[in-house]
Amino acid sequence: MSESGTFRAEAADAGRRLDVALAERLRLSRAAAQRLIAAGLVLVEGSPARKRQILHAGETVAWRAAPPAAQAPSPAAVPLSLVYEDDWVLVVDKPAGVVVHPAPGHEHGTLADSLAAAGARGGDARRPGIVHRLDKDTSGLLVVARREDAYRRLVAAMKRHLVQRTYVALLLGSLAQDEGTIDAPVGRHVRDRRRMALHSPAGKRAVTHFETLARAGAFTLVRVRLETGRTHQIRVHFAALGHPVAGDLQYGRSPRPEGLGRQFLHAARLTFPHPDDGHEVTCSSPLPDDLAEFLESLGLADRQPI
Repeated sequence: MSESGTFRAEAADAGRRLDVALAERLRLSRAAAQRLIAAGLVLVEGSPARKRQILHAGETVAWRAAPPAAQAPSPAAVPLSLVYEDDWVLVVDKPAGVVVHPAPGHEHGTLADSLAAAGARGGDARRPGIVHRLDKDTSGLLVVARREDAYRRLVAAMKRHLVQRTYVALLLGSLAQDEGTIDAPVGRHVRDRRRMALHSPAGKRAVTHFETLARAGAFTLVRVRLETGRTHQIRVHFAALGHPVAGDLQYGRSPRPEGLGRQFLHAARLTFPHPDDGHEVTCSSPLPDDLAEFLESLGLADRQPI
């Protein structure tokens, strides 16, 4: 559609609604033509057109396009901490408080913005190269593709459980088991769509393996390995055991333990087959300062969880 123009109503237009004739002339939807009229951008015989206006033969209709919407300034890019980089993949150490990709309420300022600038490619353009994600308040490692073929191969590796993801979590309470496996389906909560739950009608198999590393008072430090990767899987599984992740207000207890500003969950190790030749790549990430300092306050500073 050009920026402006005019046309003269013909005999065949007599008695027709203006929005219908305008939509046909400009090859717009009727709703788009109605928006032009409502915005005062259409004149009939020099006067602003009215809603539901009927045309008469010989009338001159003038229109102009709506001005382009003002562009919001680009949000500040999230700084990338790269643990590994080559022509095929990036491995990013995501800080807590950062959303991985756009979602309702978080359209801008996500990690995806910076990944695109760093050459991430593959899959959905709004989620360039992203084959798995971390919750906003979970820190740690993500592997991201830089090519479409790398993306497809990483997605296939995820489905075949060839990508190994190891987390460190601090749980509330003294967990009795030294090690174990939680095998319980996780799906969207039937009443609260922001939450996940066990045994949801739409639940999918979810398997979490864990090993207890230390106990300190009212807390248990565990190493967790995901066999599957459902949304909120670790948080939901341990909450179901009665030992939610410390600091998790959504599935745990409120208020947070004093001195802990977010959920104590960190993606500490990542192993995957390289999408080029299949060789194994392993990356690790130490506990961020906020979590390490909280462990120190519990007398667990000497623990090396990974």
